[in-house]
Amino acid sequence: MNAPATELDAVVVGAGFSGLYMLHRLRSLGLRTRLIEAGTDVGGTWYWNRYPGARCDSESHNYSYSFSPELEQEWEWSSKYPAQPEILAYLQHVAERFDLRRDIVFGTRVTAARFEEDALHWRVDTDRGGSLRTRYLITAVGCLSAGQVPDLPGLARFEGTWHHTGQWPHRGVDFGGRRVGVIGTGATGMQVIPVVAEQATHLHVFQRTPNFSLPARNAPLDPQQVRDIKARYRDIRQHARHSFSGFPVDPLQRSALEVPAAEREATYERLWAVGGFRFLFEGFSDILFSRAANDTAAEFLRRKISETVDDPAVAAALTPTSHPFGTKRPPLNTRYFETFNRDNVTLVDLRREPITEVTRRGIRTEADEYPLDLIIFATGFDAMTGALLRMDLRGRGGQALADKWRDGPRSYLGLAVAGFPNLFTITGPGSPSVLSNMPTSIEQHVDWIADCLAHVERTGAAVIEADAEAEQRWVEHVNAVAETTLFPLADSWYVGANVPGKPRVFMPYVGGVGPYREHCEEIARDGYAGFHLRPTGQPRRA
Repeated sequence: MNAPATELDAVVVGAGFSGLYMLHRLRSLGLRTRLIEAGTDVGGTWYWNRYPGARCDSESHNYSYSFSPELEQEWEWSSKYPAQPEILAYLQHVAERFDLRRDIVFGTRVTAARFEEDALHWRVDTDRGGSLRTRYLITAVGCLSAGQVPDLPGLARFEGTWHHTGQWPHRGVDFGGRRVGVIGTGATGMQVIPVVAEQATHLHVFQRTPNFSLPARNAPLDPQQVRDIKARYRDIRQHARHSFSGFPVDPLQRSALEVPAAEREATYERLWAVGGFRFLFEGFSDILFSRAANDTAAEFLRRKISETVDDPAVAAALTPTSHPFGTKRPPLNTRYFETFNRDNVTLVDLRREPITEVTRRGIRTEADEYPLDLIIFATGFDAMTGALLRMDLRGRGGQALADKWRDGPRSYLGLAVAGFPNLFTITGPGSPSVLSNMPTSIEQHVDWIADCLAHVERTGAAVIEADAEAEQRWVEHVNAVAETTLFPLADSWYVGANVPGKPRVFMPYVGGVGPYREHCEEIARDGYAGFHLRPTGQPRRA
C-alpha cells in the first residue's frame, strides 16, 4: 500500500533564482510550502552548468536579487561578469541567509503532476516514490535547463568520453594531452572553446551556424565601483524594472539610418569598446525592427571578425550571414575569435561537410574523419518548454500539457495555462524571460504570483485558472508583437529550431519588460482579469 501523500499549500519545482525567491515569498504568506530540487544543492542553472569558462552575460550587480536591500549591501561581487562558482556561492548564501534549506527536498525529481478535480488539488509524484498533495503548483524549472544532445549515429560506440555542458561533471574534466571536439558555437560554446584550447593537445570546433558575438570586456570590480553601485542600487533597480530589456539602460532615441555614417560608426565603436549587451540595448532604437538599420550593425560586427581572425577562409566561415544581428542570442565572448589563430585549433564548417556519424575513435564528416579523445556537446537546450514537458503535467480531464502544446506553447502572460488550475509557470513561454535580464523578470513574476495567491487566499477561493479566451488573446498579442520585429527571420532556439520536430513558434514576449510589467499590474488592479476564481465561501486568511 502506498504511503499517504504529504499535504501542502504550495509546491515549487526548482531551486534556482526563481524557486528560492518563490519559496521566500510563499513563506511570507503563511503557506505550507515544499521546494523540490533534482540536484543535491541550490543553484539551478549554476548548479548544473560547471563547464570551464561558464560565466553570466549580465553584469553582476544586475544579475542579483533586489528584494532585500540588506542582501544587496552585504554581498560583494568580484568582477563585472561573475563566473559560475561565484554565482553558485551567492545563491548558497541566499539559501542560508533566509533559512530556505529546511523546506527544500534535494536529490528528487518531479516525474508527474495531475490536477485532481474532485479534491481541487495537485498530486505531485517524484522519482523517489513519494507523492505530495498541494493546492498550488509553481514551476521554477528554468528556461534553459533541459539539455539537448543531437542524435548522432554511432555515439554509443565512441570509445572516448563525452559530456553535455549543461550536465558537466562536478569533479571537472582534464583536457591536458587530449584531442577534444566541441560541437556548437552558441553562448556556451563561445565560453568553453577558448579555455579548452589553452589546455588540449588539439581542439576541433564543429560549427553549424556562425553567430554574431559581442566582447564581454570583463574585469575585476574595484572598491570604488562597488561603493558607487551600492549607493545607487534603488535607482538602478527602478530603471531596470521599467526598461525594455530588464537592464538599467535605454536605447538611443534615434534611427541608425538618420545619422551620418561617421557618427554611426563612432557610436558602434564606443559601444564595442564598452562591451556587453549595451551594443544591442543602448544602441540605435531600430536595430531589431528595421533590416536596413540592422545591416549597419551587422556589417560592423562582420568587419570586426575579419580584422581579428588571421586566416581569411576561417574568418569567412565564422562570419554570420544567414540572420540579422540580435535575432539569435548574441553571446558575449572573451577572446573567442582570437582562439582560431592558434595552431592547435581547427574549425570544421558543418555547412560544407556535415557530420555523418561518430566512430569508435572520433567524428566522421562527409569530407574527413577527426580523431578525438573527448567530445563536448555545447548544443544548448530544449528551451522554455522542454523542462516543463518532461514533467508530465496533466490538467483538467487528464489533459497533458504536451498535448495542449502540440502545435506550440500557449499561455496567459507566460504565467498560467487555461485548463491547468492553480498552476503557475515562472518565466514561461509568452513572457519576456530569455529576452531580458533574467533576475529582473524572475522577481516580477514571483511577486505577481505571490500577490495573486494572497488575493486568492483573502477571497477564500479554491481555484484560480486562466480563461481560454484571455489566453488566446495573449497568444495573438505575443505573435503580433513578434511580427513587428526581425526575430522571426532567424532559425533560433527562440522558435525551437534547434530541436528536431519541435513546433516553430516564437516563444518569448518581445514587447519589453517595462510594458509587460504594466500589463500584468493592470490585470491585477482589474481583479485579475482573464482569470476565473472558484470560491469556497470562506476566506482562508485575513
